[in-house]
Amino acid sequence: MSPSQSETLTLWALRGVASIAGTVVLFIIAFLFLEALPALKEIGPFRFFNDASWHPTDGDFNLAPMLLGTLLATLGALALATPLGILSAVFIHYYASPTLGRVYRRLIGLLAGIPSVVYGFWALVVLVPIIGRIHPPGPSLCAGVLILALMILPTIALLADASLTRVPPQTLQGAAALGLSRWSIITGIALPAAKAGLATSIILATGRALGETMALLMVSGNVVQIPLTLFDPIRTLTANIALEMAYAMGNHRSALFVSGLVLMAIIAALVLFSERFSKGEMSV
Repeated sequence: MSPSQSETLTLWALRGVASIAGTVVLFIIAFLFLEALPALKEIGPFRFFNDASWHPTDGDFNLAPMLLGTLLATLGALALATPLGILSAVFIHYYASPTLGRVYRRLIGLLAGIPSVVYGFWALVVLVPIIGRIHPPGPSLCAGVLILALMILPTIALLADASLTRVPPQTLQGAAALGLSRWSIITGIALPAAKAGLATSIILATGRALGETMALLMVSGNVVQIPLTLFDPIRTLTANIALEMAYAMGNHRSALFVSGLVLMAIIAALVLFSERFSKGEMSV
């Protein structure tokens, strides 16, 4: 087989794999929409945000408290994990010795491989009682934010590490030759040069946080309410689906698929934002 034939075959194979992946995503979206359609027709989209509460057996289908709980837990976790993850990558590259950097990188990789149920179990028996002693009841938005931050920290740290690796060393050496301090080189040259990869790491971590179910189900309290403080219990959309899908019927079941559609819409918005950001970076 000639090199041109091999390249053509590889190209078609890649196109086939990409087509399969895209088709699967479309099938998932179509399935969610078809399952949610009865509730959207009979209940209407506005009642999912205007009803008094979430009591499907009584005809109330308000998803707003769970959507708000999901967004607050995600944003709180990002606020904690983003600086810690980026600073971890900076430490590995510019402050740690090669041996310490390799060990630290492997430890972060180990954190990335721990199942979410293990995180949730640890938080339930260790973290939640500590929070409960500070401010009862313990299972709360605070516990969800902390355990979610720990779970997405490896994603941000490892991708930030990979982004900093791609910064040309000649650029850093030239800045050092001009007499710039190490921290000035990091903040003025390395981080701006890697900002596209850093933004991607944050977006991927956001997707992971939005989709997390088991750990938040175990530590957040599972109370359908709008939290007024960090120590109020919450229920997220994913936890609500996991808790109620086993026995839901009729409009109740269909409404759970509506919450799945809401999550898919948020993820799609993140993907679109990522694409626009990447194109903006390429055009600069």
